[in-house]
Formats: sequence, structure tokens, C-alpha cells
Amino acid sequence: MLHFILSRLLSMLFVVLGVVTLVFLLIHLVPGDPVQAMLGERATSADLQALRTQLGLDQPLFVQWYTYIFNVLQGDLGQSLYSKQPISDILLQRIPATLELAGAALIVAIMIALPLGSIAAIRRDTVYDHGAMMFSLVGVSIPNFWMGPLLIIIFSLQLGWLPVSGRDGVDSLILPAITLGTALAAILARMIRSTLLEVLQEDYIRTARAKGLSQFGVIVHHALRNASLPIITIIGLQLGHLLGGAVITEMIFSWSGVGQLTVEAIQRRDYPVVQACVLLISVAYVLVNTFTDILYAVLDPRVRYRD
Repeated sequence: MLHFILSRLLSMLFVVLGVVTLVFLLIHLVPGDPVQAMLGERATSADLQALRTQLGLDQPLFVQWYTYIFNVLQGDLGQSLYSKQPISDILLQRIPATLELAGAALIVAIMIALPLGSIAAIRRDTVYDHGAMMFSLVGVSIPNFWMGPLLIIIFSLQLGWLPVSGRDGVDSLILPAITLGTALAAILARMIRSTLLEVLQEDYIRTARAKGLSQFGVIVHHALRNASLPIITIIGLQLGHLLGGAVITEMIFSWSGVGQLTVEAIQRRDYPVVQACVLLISVAYVLVNTFTDILYAVLDPRVRYRD
């Protein structure tokens, strides 16, 4: 088990290095001059060159990459061109909001998808099954930028039950979490249904029923437990997607997280902050997938023995 975990962590380090390099190159390939954006159109050539030298942008690309990697390894993500604050401090202020939203959306998705997918599998080819799959189709088809305003119009403007935007208490978390979690719930419900249909045909399920175990006991103690690996895969992959998808949702509901910070930095052409936000989301995605691999090995010893 220790060898399996170490191999996964080593692979993760190489992936993170590749992600850092890719983010660095993509940011530097974006059209536009950040120095020109900072000083304005009336800046002289001498002022532009002086600031470019101060920021190290006059160095060869490889030197800039090496300096960036060295600083990232030390936890130094640079300084915001707009606020002049250390980017690490800015991210530390925004990360809790994004984690709170992603966690709430994941809870909403599981609360909806688990009973929905289970009922669809148990009542296969019935009205319950068709209704659950119709919900899944609708949930996948509706994008966040449409679902969010729709929920605001109904529950905030017309009914007045929940706040329109902002991050102030549990009430303000409900609509963003539903907006972000609905699509995941739809995907997860279909996966739970598909996996349970396969598991329910196994011999040990028939044996459990023959022993007199209740339907609830068969589903909870046998079927869902053995169907957990594909479900964990979807949750692990979609958790990273939640962090990325939070960009749109945070802007709709004025949720002060990393997603909103990313859009604000793009509008201000604050490239170091954009680079740090994209890097943070990418690394979070890699970490979640690595943790999912390790959890695989914990739940199913055959996974680590194959490696």
C-alpha cells in the first residue's frame, strides 16, 4: 500500500510540474502587453522599459520560467499588478468561499442523485425510472449561466425567499449550491443507476435476497458498496469540475471566491493573479484525482495489486 501511495504522489509531482509549465506558457502567449495596460497609452518608452525590467519581463522566456518555478516552490506566487498585494494573501482570502460553495454543491448533488439513481435502478422501466432519467437529461442540458438567473428570478425576485447575491449566511449559499450541484446530480444519478443495474444482477445479491435480507439492506449494504468505485470516479472528476465551474456561478451570485477573482483579474489584465488562479484550480484538480486513486486502493485491494 505504501509503495502504491508513493508512486501516485510521484506521478502527481510530475503532473503538477507540467501544469505549472503549461499555465506559464499559456499566460505568456495571451495577446497584449501587461506593462502597457498598467501604465496606459500615454506612457513613454523609457517608462515601459523600466517597468518591464523591474518585473523581469525583459528576460528570456526560459529564465522567466525558471524564476517562476523557483518562486512557486517557495510559495511565492508574486504580486498583484492591480492592488500591489501578495497574491498568496489574496488567494487565502478567496479560497474558503470557493471551497464552501464546491462542498455545498457536492452535498446537494449527492442528496439528489443517490436516492434518484437508486430508485431508477430498483424500479427499472417504470415511471420512476423514466422520471429520474428525464431529470438527468434536463439537469445536464441546462447550463449554469441560465440556471442561476432562473433561480434568482423565481426564489429571490418573485417569492422573496432567498437573497439575490452576496455571501452572507446560509441563505445566500442555497441558490449557488443548487445551481452548481444540479448538473453534477444529473450525471451522478445516471452513473448510480447504470452501476446498480449491473450489480443487482450478481449472484451475491440473489443470495442476500434468498437469506431474507430486506430490499433496503440489499441496496445499502451490498449493492451500493460494490458499486462505489465508478461512483467515486465521477465524484472525484466532477469535484475538480466544480472548482472550475464555480467561475460562472460565482460571478452570477457575486460570490467572493477564486472564480470571481479570476474574472476580475482578467478584466484588469492582472496577469500574475490570473496565472495564480488558473494554477490553483489546475493543481486542485490534480490533487483530487490523486486522492481518488488512493481511495480506490483503500476500497478495492485489487487496484493496488495490479499496480
